[in-house]
Amino acid sequence: EAAAGLGEGLQDASTAPLPQASPLARSFQLDYEEDCFRKDGAPFRYISGSIHYARVPRPAWRDRLLKMYMSGLSTVQVYVPWNYHEPLPGVYDFAGDRDVEAFLDLTAELGLLVILRPGPYICAEWEMGGLPAWLLWKPDIVLRSSDPGYLAAVDSWLHVLLPKIKPRLYQHGGNIISVQVENEYGSYYACDYEYLRHLLGSFRALLGSEVLLFTTDGTRAEELRCGTLQGLYATVDFGPGSNVTEAFGAQRQVEPKGPLVNSEYYTGWLDYWGEAHASTSSVQVARGLEDMLQLGANVNMQVVSWYMFHGGTNFAYWSGADFKDQYKPVTTSYDYDAPLSEAGDPTEKLFAIRTVISKFQPLPVGPMPPATPKYAYGSVALRKVSACPEVCAAPAWHCLAAPRLYLSLQYADLLDVLDVLCPAGPIQSRFPLTFEAIKQAHGFVVYRTQLPRDVLDPATLGAPPHSVCDRGYVMLQQEYQGTLERDGQTTLRVTGRAGDTLDVLLENMGRISFGANVSDFKGLLGNLSLDSSPLSNWLIYPLAIDTAIQQGWPHAALLKSSSQGRAGPAFYTGTFETPGITWDTFVKFPGWSKGQLWINGFNLGRYWPCRGPQQTLFVPGSVLHVGRPNNITVLELEGAPPAPFLLFLDRPLFNKTLSRSTVATE
Repeated sequence: EAAAGLGEGLQDASTAPLPQASPLARSFQLDYEEDCFRKDGAPFRYISGSIHYARVPRPAWRDRLLKMYMSGLSTVQVYVPWNYHEPLPGVYDFAGDRDVEAFLDLTAELGLLVILRPGPYICAEWEMGGLPAWLLWKPDIVLRSSDPGYLAAVDSWLHVLLPKIKPRLYQHGGNIISVQVENEYGSYYACDYEYLRHLLGSFRALLGSEVLLFTTDGTRAEELRCGTLQGLYATVDFGPGSNVTEAFGAQRQVEPKGPLVNSEYYTGWLDYWGEAHASTSSVQVARGLEDMLQLGANVNMQVVSWYMFHGGTNFAYWSGADFKDQYKPVTTSYDYDAPLSEAGDPTEKLFAIRTVISKFQPLPVGPMPPATPKYAYGSVALRKVSACPEVCAAPAWHCLAAPRLYLSLQYADLLDVLDVLCPAGPIQSRFPLTFEAIKQAHGFVVYRTQLPRDVLDPATLGAPPHSVCDRGYVMLQQEYQGTLERDGQTTLRVTGRAGDTLDVLLENMGRISFGANVSDFKGLLGNLSLDSSPLSNWLIYPLAIDTAIQQGWPHAALLKSSSQGRAGPAFYTGTFETPGITWDTFVKFPGWSKGQLWINGFNLGRYWPCRGPQQTLFVPGSVLHVGRPNNITVLELEGAPPAPFLLFLDRPLFNKTLSRSTVATE
């Protein structure tokens, strides 16, 4: 019914000339008498699901949304990550994969309604919960509060974003039926009602008085106390393990009348580096949905939103982190064990959900679009290569002998190319500065100093607790010594001579995205010391690695071969050609330690197979070329294998235990 009704609504809007169309004809409202939503005056129930456009390459948007529509969902929930669109204060990016208006227009074209969740904070296990890192340039800012500095930044952003949204509201002929204000604010320590009131005023001023505004919180009393506000309809979120009646009872404590809404019904869960791959059974998820829809038949109208319907990928540096007694960074894959897999393939869970939905409403006519084609491009054998003067260029070579792809691996130690990665040169400081203090949002920074004295007997190089944010790769005279880690190892034993160069490459693994610790500063937050005496006089190099790679480095540089891998941070490059197709694939890193992968300048994210559980990175076919070489760049942080190669598979390996059993067959 929902899908059919929506189709009619969109047809009316598109065929009628806009000036004559009366906005009063289209409405989406709460009915407190009948405890339901009303769309154009008629009682309305929706089943929605979440898809994050920022986690899906633009060429795949249509495929994912169509699969959602064909599953019987009428509505898509859309988060807008502020930091994805405003990388620097007043600098906006809505192009390409970031074209949120194109994504919203596509949802309308496919006959889906939209629940928009523009934040300004979204959580979503996204870097800093969607808040821009540049907010932390003001170190004492109180995020998600009525702090004037924070509110000024929020208001300037909303004045850019919400005018793009207003014409797409349902009341104005669009398909956005409701808009969420903030997100799970009751789980944040500030409990600042002035902040929520300010947001309510801004949203009303920029979107008008008609649009339905709501909040989402967990079901605990204190969460609902701090997260709700008069004038914002309060909804809850809970997963398949919850008692549905109790959970909705919590919503009834704050909203005695109106529709029951679960804004986030968890279809799975996220993965953290170093923990087991999360999975939730299809049977449990389908049973929970049926329970809610049955309840809906008894209490009039009931609404459910899947989180996630399709998870996607935390490309580049966009994965966030949780803080639960310790820092817990999220994996690159955001598969979420969702009904549509990371690569957009229908799963057993999707068909189980579809079967339940079909008991309550007719499904759209037509077949479910199939899984996208995958290709195992095979083993790419990589040879070690080292930086060399311009006169000794060695031609890259490759040879296609099915099913293996061979590739020359060319390499440069990271410390040898600081002039390329930090063209402006280093910042001098007596003591280390944070990423935020030097205005570096993501990625990597090198901290360099010299040993102040001879250290003939091993001395302890150490950092104060929790001050290495998040991993520090230590080199002495360009020799890799080991890694310091937040909430992990914070000391190393070193020897050396006075004046020896000490380098620490600091990696930001993603800012905390949930809870009280959203002000998650990166870099060296305290001073390193040698046997308890502080080191000083640092040179700090903010690295613009992505900029260099997008400009053609290191493939345009002249490098030559070397036979062996080496420990410590280094770049490895090469090329391979596809056999006339650009299908999705998954890349495995046999024997590699930890690092970052780019193909054709596209940052595919972090790999960390030894920590797991994720063993492969998803490579969308849309980043590959046909008929010309595909450039691979790997930044390995701790040490490549002696004979490095990458393995391209036609399926993912999410779980460390799984990868061990499949190594033999590969």
